[in-house]
Amino acid sequence: MTSAAAAIAIEDAVLVEQTRQGDVSAFARLVSKYQDRVFNTCCRLCGHAEDARDLTQEAFLQAFKAIDTFGQRSGFYTWLFRIAVNLSISHRRRNRHEIRLSLHDAGDGEYAGGQAAGLVRHPRGGPSTENPSGPMQERETHEAVMAALESLEDEFRAVVVLRDIEGFDYRQIAEILGVPPGTVKSRLHRARMALREKLAPVIGAA
Repeated sequence: MTSAAAAIAIEDAVLVEQTRQGDVSAFARLVSKYQDRVFNTCCRLCGHAEDARDLTQEAFLQAFKAIDTFGQRSGFYTWLFRIAVNLSISHRRRNRHEIRLSLHDAGDGEYAGGQAAGLVRHPRGGPSTENPSGPMQERETHEAVMAALESLEDEFRAVVVLRDIEGFDYRQIAEILGVPPGTVKSRLHRARMALREKLAPVIGAA
């Protein structure tokens, strides 16, 4: 763990303990700190911004209610993301026929484009380059990438979102999903291969 990560973990632990002592404002600071990342993850997993907002709210509500049971064996944000991911996957499975992912559902077109660019980079096996065809072609590429992500099975979609969009390491993803790190690596490899196959016409021409 880096010194910065350690400092974040210590700060979170203090806020968690203050919350346990009845300081609601301490939990509000945790919400402010992580709500955007939780929302973006929920959005990428469940497929719709409005649903993601509800899931984000529910994730924090469940975390608040269960704060006394949090053993701090892992970081608070890992525990929080476990709640959010489980809620999102369950929601997706209940409402699979209604999934309607949009490139701009995350609410920030620039950030959504950045997510797609990160996903293109991994199937290519190298850094993405500026698209000489201009914004229209870039947008079409982003839409194709997010549609390909949407088509993945839940277990593969989750590891791609957590690793390639949110930047969690293998250990953290293993804790969030409740599987061994080796399983995370295997799923991520298979997911990236599937994305590469689905995006071959797009990234080959980009």
